[in-house]
Amino acid sequence: MTPGSNIPLSAARVTVDVAAPVRLDVSGLLLTADGKVRSDDDFIFYNQPTGQGVTYRSGGGTAPDAITVDTAAVPAGIEKIVVTASPDAAGQSFQGVEPTATIRNADDNSVLATFTPPQLGAETALVIVEVYLRNGAWKARAVGQGYANGLAGIATDFGVTVEEPAPAAAPAPAQAATPPPAAPPAPRSVARTTPAAPPAPPAAPPAPAPGTGKINLDKGRVSLQKNQTVSLVKGGRPVLSQVKMGLGWEPAYRGKDIDLDASVIAYGPQRNHIDSCYFGKLSILNGAVKHSGDNLTGEGGGDDEVIVVDLGRLPQEVSGLVFTVNSFSGQKFTEVAKAYCRLIDAATGEELVRFDLTSAEAQTGVMMAKLIRQYSGEWDMTAMGNFVKSRTVRGMVKPSAQAL
Repeated sequence: MTPGSNIPLSAARVTVDVAAPVRLDVSGLLLTADGKVRSDDDFIFYNQPTGQGVTYRSGGGTAPDAITVDTAAVPAGIEKIVVTASPDAAGQSFQGVEPTATIRNADDNSVLATFTPPQLGAETALVIVEVYLRNGAWKARAVGQGYANGLAGIATDFGVTVEEPAPAAAPAPAQAATPPPAAPPAPRSVARTTPAAPPAPPAAPPAPAPGTGKINLDKGRVSLQKNQTVSLVKGGRPVLSQVKMGLGWEPAYRGKDIDLDASVIAYGPQRNHIDSCYFGKLSILNGAVKHSGDNLTGEGGGDDEVIVVDLGRLPQEVSGLVFTVNSFSGQKFTEVAKAYCRLIDAATGEELVRFDLTSAEAQTGVMMAKLIRQYSGEWDMTAMGNFVKSRTVRGMVKPSAQAL
């Protein structure tokens, strides 16, 4: 399976196990139509292994942990069970760890589907798959949504109460009080995960290395480096519905005019190409994406070409947008200076995110950035800066899909 893809379930009882080179904690949450648990009893994990229609099974360190869903026993009002995973070792991320979820028929153990989320990095927890009810039939969907604040972050996001006072139990290891055996519970307790997690997110924004984890707009305008991601969220809420992606460039070393073309390519959940917006097709998706028109020289201040995206009007089938720039005239990007893209709030004109292309390759196409719709419905922007050999947007469709 690929992110966003789904399958009908041919069995009433299914088991989802998640295997990795390191030990993982696997959990399940029963969610109502509003995407929240009814109470903390709907959080099924190692300290609460049984719920209504959902059970947790420990692999004991020699086999993967697993969540089993008996769809016939799931109570009315529950429309979705999300299966999550997090590394057992405290503070460990998924960097270099490739988890694979296997969906099985719980009665005969036959494999129904497998899913390995792509491009994981600083995430310390993951919503990996979901089992959900649609039009009276149960299905499974590959998700792959990462969190930087561990299992506690996922639990809180779905309405589970994770109390800060829980660290008061810290002396227990020495005295073997209420929690079971001293060493294992500390990293395997949701409550204890909470105080350990907060230091990680603040460290992400200034980190210079590519692919450092996700940041948000809480501190205002963000300047991205290649492979960094920003969540278009401020104070825990999406900050805007209509954005402008401005792209600009100048000729290098006072060279001749450069005719570059900015485009945006829309994709579905299985990386399927839906449509492309460029100088030859200035509006797509019923006007949800519009292009400002072609700039033939790159001269003048400000953005050379602008693409307006109404995120609120995008069809649900659109899960990803890739913004590209091509040199139709065949000049290489080594002849271009100051290439950048910037995300602007269309309502206020405020610049929210900027990515300056600091290095170039002797190619005629570049993927500048991508917007990805997250499991929660919010959008993330990731700086790309990946060069390819293509003078038109048509030649960018396949490599851009591979980069999602």
